[in-house]
Amino acid sequence: MPNCVSNKDFFDYLRLFYQSAVFAGMNTLTAPRKSWPTRQPVAFLILAAIVWLGLYNTLIPASEALVALLPLERDSHMGGALQFFFYDTPKVLLLLTAVVFVMGMVNSYFTPERTRALLAGRSEGVANVMAASLGIVTPFCSCSAVPLFIGFVQAGVPLGVTFSFLISAPMVNEVALTLLFGMFGWKVALLYLGLGLSVAIVAGWIIGRLKMEAHLEDWVRDMPKMSADFEATGMTLGERIEGGFHAVKEIVGKVWPYILVGIALGGLIHGYVPEDFMANFMGRDAWWSVPLAVVMGVPMYTNAAGVIPIVQALLAKGAALGTVLAFMMSVIALSLPEMIILRKVLKVRLIATFVGVVSAGILLVGFVFNAVL
Repeated sequence: MPNCVSNKDFFDYLRLFYQSAVFAGMNTLTAPRKSWPTRQPVAFLILAAIVWLGLYNTLIPASEALVALLPLERDSHMGGALQFFFYDTPKVLLLLTAVVFVMGMVNSYFTPERTRALLAGRSEGVANVMAASLGIVTPFCSCSAVPLFIGFVQAGVPLGVTFSFLISAPMVNEVALTLLFGMFGWKVALLYLGLGLSVAIVAGWIIGRLKMEAHLEDWVRDMPKMSADFEATGMTLGERIEGGFHAVKEIVGKVWPYILVGIALGGLIHGYVPEDFMANFMGRDAWWSVPLAVVMGVPMYTNAAGVIPIVQALLAKGAALGTVLAFMMSVIALSLPEMIILRKVLKVRLIATFVGVVSAGILLVGFVFNAVL
């Protein structure tokens, strides 16, 4: 007897087919569609580099054209200050965006867990060098000092090694080096890199030799130890590009007000401060200029992106390189807000030792380079 399908069965099958098709269509519509940079990462990187270079090469003529549109003389104090602002603002933002994007991709290899694993169980000396070097390529700043410090202590990272990392990460990071390279050239950037690493390595080693673990807060010392092992996860180039976008959003989105303030102050110094004033006040002949620069830098709360435009203007007005570098290092490595944050995990004596050792290193850097250069 031939199989037959009743009208009821036929409509039931039709209804099920329709519901399946609608459900599949809804899944297609609601599924997250990958962005073009994620789907074509190599093409995106090439195009982004071309666009970035094109914009960078237009900065000088664009800044001059903007000043020419204003009802003032280019050679006036205000004209010079505005040209400095119009040129340096997009320049710093372009440099910062590029380096943060690239380092956001690189930093996907250097998570806090991987950093702890690399440093845990290492002997002092070599570990101090490793910690200071890792600080260059890791995206950590003073705002993350406490959780990083706790994580390192729990993983068994020696105290001096932890301090080498905490000094290097904000002071000798990719942002500072890139902006220094873009504004002053590779010699000054390389000089700052060597000085910053030296201060971080030696200061951390000295703190480690002093055996000051007893001056951690009690609750930090009593925390249970944890394994430094981590499970590595593979990422595609597209996912690393997404990491770069996230880094730009997080870092550039937070520091751009400091950049504007720093460039505005730099523009005022550039346009209005007489050169002989800075030469007398922060020149190499004034022995007290280096310690004064360090004392002035500690209460300030900014980062490399905000202080470098000020450094550029000070140098242009005759300030000595050693004095300016000491000022910059103290602002970044010894800021008062960071000390307040670290007070949650360190006792006063250890904080005072940290400040004293790092200050001595910065002072030595300033005096030596004022004497040599």
